Amino acid sequence: MTESDQPHESTEGGRGPKDLERAILGEAPTFNAAEIATRTGVTIEEARRLWRALGFPEHGLETAFTDADAEALSSMLAIVRSGAVDFDLALNLTRAVGQTMARLADWEVSTLVTRVEELAGDPEGTDSRTVSALRLVDDLSAPFEELLIYVWRRHLAAAVARVEALRANEEDLNTVQLTVGFADIVSFTALSNRLSEDRIGDLVELFESRCADVVAAQRGRVIKSIGDSVLFVSDDPVRAYDIAEGIINVVGRDPRMPDVRLGLASGSVVMRLGDVFGPPVNLAARLTAVARRNRIIIDAATAGLLPADEFETRRLPARPVRGFGIVEPVAVRRA
Repeated sequence: MTESDQPHESTEGGRGPKDLERAILGEAPTFNAAEIATRTGVTIEEARRLWRALGFPEHGLETAFTDADAEALSSMLAIVRSGAVDFDLALNLTRAVGQTMARLADWEVSTLVTRVEELAGDPEGTDSRTVSALRLVDDLSAPFEELLIYVWRRHLAAAVARVEALRANEEDLNTVQLTVGFADIVSFTALSNRLSEDRIGDLVELFESRCADVVAAQRGRVIKSIGDSVLFVSDDPVRAYDIAEGIINVVGRDPRMPDVRLGLASGSVVMRLGDVFGPPVNLAARLTAVARRNRIIIDAATAGLLPADEFETRRLPARPVRGFGIVEPVAVRRA
């Protein structure tokens, strides 16, 4: 039985999930792994490695690949064959695209599903969920693709400028001096056990969006969100403090939102794969366990970088911090 002969799950109007998948892809699968390897001139193993790097499972002999898949694979391999990058670097770039787009797709679908339900539930309409989703795909695909390219170019330009500025005086091109911030919701586990699934989802979304707005306004950068926590960085310790204070103002001081704790640590960090690594990252996270509700705790390195005429710092009792031994956290506030 070919893919086109397989039964589709039907919905009202004869439209099923396969129709939605094809509407998004723009075509039906026509190749298996061996055929797409032959078509693009690569080995099956190379094709499989690139496919896995994108974050997709292998399909064996199943007909699962489209002309667009073949074109994308050919384009990436053309770059490799030109000598611009080697195959391992191509895999890293492919993996970056796969992981970023996977999260973007999940985010997009979870955001739009409510709109699909509204359209399908319109008492004056007759569309099923699938038909409503198909219509939404038709309306959004072209402008959203244009937005993706535009935003990617803007972020690429910003990233290049940021790297050049940060590394101007650095010998190690993978290491920069930054202030790392970690914002953490207080008692999130207890909250998640008490609130409904919808409510906890709304809370996390609002927490992340408010944190992102504050970070962007202060020219910082959100590295990642981990449910109840947000990791951000800034090349300016004063702006890092302003970010932390801003998060407390828009989250912790909002009676509809939970309390938060903020930890800041400064020092040398490694920037790789869109993430940051190093002792300041770990210490900033650990300091949130020391902070009181809606308070900012910093390390000694950050305290030394803040202007003494603008900030009041107070060393707290030394205490063991996992992975760092005995540490003296520092409480801070504007003078």
